[in-house]
Amino acid sequence: MNSTSSRPLQTIVLTIIIIGILAIALSGYLTPLTRFILRPFVGIQTFVSSRYQALQDFITSPRDMATLREKNLQYEAEIARLQSQIIELQEQIADTKVLSALLDFAQANPEHEYTAGTVIAYDTSPFLRYVIINRGSDNGLRRGMPVVTHQGLIGRIAAVSPSAARVQLITDPGSKVNVRLQPSQVEAMLNGSVTGDINIDQIPQDAAVNPGDLVLTSGLGGNFPGNILIGQVSGVRRRDYDLFQSASVQPVADFSKLKIVLVITNFNPVDVTPLIPTPGTP
Repeated sequence: MNSTSSRPLQTIVLTIIIIGILAIALSGYLTPLTRFILRPFVGIQTFVSSRYQALQDFITSPRDMATLREKNLQYEAEIARLQSQIIELQEQIADTKVLSALLDFAQANPEHEYTAGTVIAYDTSPFLRYVIINRGSDNGLRRGMPVVTHQGLIGRIAAVSPSAARVQLITDPGSKVNVRLQPSQVEAMLNGSVTGDINIDQIPQDAAVNPGDLVLTSGLGGNFPGNILIGQVSGVRRRDYDLFQSASVQPVADFSKLKIVLVITNFNPVDVTPLIPTPGTP
């Protein structure tokens, strides 16, 4: 009987104790004690978590690195492809500008007929100045035809095969072009050289020649049509005891960057050499 009556009392006391503990805990009085008790468990949990994360990184790291390397290779290949496309587009733009300039030149000189050719090789000899283009006799090209760019004269056809032609540049040591200077209208001879420079000889001593004067083909000699621009006088050499003056010329064409040229196909060069008398010939 006493045991039975004491159970409700124990329950009430236990309930009061629990409520009291909860009240004390909610009021914050047990926080320091809770931290003290849980601190070892938190440390253990942190240690276990860090070791687990390290183990996971160790296991997955090789796979992640392989993936990153593969992606880097893909990105590098894509960058290389895009750079190649940019270069091709830049070359296409440059070619388009050249073609447009060549078209303007042809329209400004309608008296001539033209065949366009692409430069496919440069000379490798230090004593010769020529380029090879991808047009030949199959395209109607013949030896002696003048070759120009949109800037002016660069040379003439020296040799022809069915599908290609060699262009002797006006900078070649064997090149000679009859020219006229403006504004003086003086006739003279333009010569190439081993160094690639071009010079004018046989200028009359009394001619008024100055830096900046234009140099054009004269049409004399039968090798080139007249009035094709070559360049400008860059310097004049005059000595009182010489019979003639001479001058250096800055060409308008950049011979190191020739890409597309025009061959004047309706000009027939005339060889007047047999008609020129030699000393002692009547």
